[in-house]
Amino acid sequence: MKKTLITLTLCGLTLIAKAQNTSVEKSTFGLQTGVLGIWAYNEAKLSNTLALRTEIGFDFGIWESTYYDDYDSPFLLTPVIVVEPRFYYNLEKRSKNSKRIDGNSGNFIALKMGYHPDWFVLFNTDDAPIVSDFSIIPTWGIRRNIGKHFNYEAGLGAGFSYTFAKRAGYLNNKSEMELNMHLRIGYRF
Repeated sequence: MKKTLITLTLCGLTLIAKAQNTSVEKSTFGLQTGVLGIWAYNEAKLSNTLALRTEIGFDFGIWESTYYDDYDSPFLLTPVIVVEPRFYYNLEKRSKNSKRIDGNSGNFIALKMGYHPDWFVLFNTDDAPIVSDFSIIPTWGIRRNIGKHFNYEAGLGAGFSYTFAKRAGYLNNKSEMELNMHLRIGYRF
């Protein structure tokens, strides 16, 4: 009976300890790439389910909008700065089902706020004017790990963007609906 009580107590303590560790990581850093760019990111813990993702990188675009119709270089690589609070809503469920949550592997809801500054553009062979923009896009997504350091991520959202066209010499600024669809593979340090 004494052995049974000790065994049950140890198992109970293990479950309690495991439940207390269900949380986003304190800080995670990595690189990701996808069809439309390359980015370096950091996610910092705000609470057990909230993380603040900051990202800097390059977005690759095929620009066939009114701003670039007169130019022969529709392929541009522009810098991007992103601040994105993420709510990881299923970490505890994944942990209970013995699924990985390291590296913030889980489902999330985010508010992606991105800014493309007008600093420079790569592959701008026609010297097209640089048009900066700001966007706010609510996004749903998932991240999963592949081994110890690799991961993949997918997301989908729709929101608002504002283009600062007057800065580039155009007559009017422009606001419109914008989609965020991403599929990325990455390396976590």
